[in-house]
Amino acid sequence: MIALVRRPGPRLAEGLVSHVERQEVDVALAHRQWSSYVDALTAAGWTCVEVAPADDCPDAVFVEDPVVVHRNTAVLARSGAASRRPETAGVEAALDGYDVRRIEAPGTLDGGDVLKIGDTVHVGRSGRTNDEGIAQLATHLPDATVVPVPVTRVLHLKSAVTALPDGTVIGYPPLVDDPAAFADFLAVPEESGSHVVLLGGDAVLMAASAPRTAALFESRGLRVVTVDISEFEKLEGCVTCLSVRLRGR
Repeated sequence: MIALVRRPGPRLAEGLVSHVERQEVDVALAHRQWSSYVDALTAAGWTCVEVAPADDCPDAVFVEDPVVVHRNTAVLARSGAASRRPETAGVEAALDGYDVRRIEAPGTLDGGDVLKIGDTVHVGRSGRTNDEGIAQLATHLPDATVVPVPVTRVLHLKSAVTALPDGTVIGYPPLVDDPAAFADFLAVPEESGSHVVLLGGDAVLMAASAPRTAALFESRGLRVVTVDISEFEKLEGCVTCLSVRLRGR
């Protein structure tokens, strides 16, 4: 199992924010937190591959956004934030062996708006992803069922919801536009508890800032690994944003 990661650049503190107030980011601490995140993936059996730096792009550490990978297809995104579009170049270079497709203008798409549960692909219609981008993604993934989902309260769909290993969608209700859009929805008590990375088996990676949610998951039989990502949370980032998991590689 391979995880693509990209280390924080020198302009990290200039990263875009849209749904939160800007806070001062401790870049040195962010680097330490990023290293701990990579260590957690490695300890869980993932081989972490560093994507080439994009130091002129403050948000490039959020490597999930430039690409969507499903089976053997990799779709290079085209962010609704024009300043983020140069991030795709380094990611493309790390996709050897994949059938690479692209979202073309006027379509826009961010990987953070894409939640895959088996062959169902929920895509947030957000400030970063438009209807044309969703339609193009559906064309590129003919074996998947692409389901548009409204996103108005947070940056990305996966800022609001992710899914547990059994497919249960989890989210913090005040930030989820339509919980009924998901067949099986579990409310969590903390905003950052909405975000998990599936490590394999019954293990999930999540932010240390959601201890009540971690206890909830453990009560459901999950093994929870936590990491402190406070500096990335200030930039609307979460555990899913910081890697692209290539389970088929």
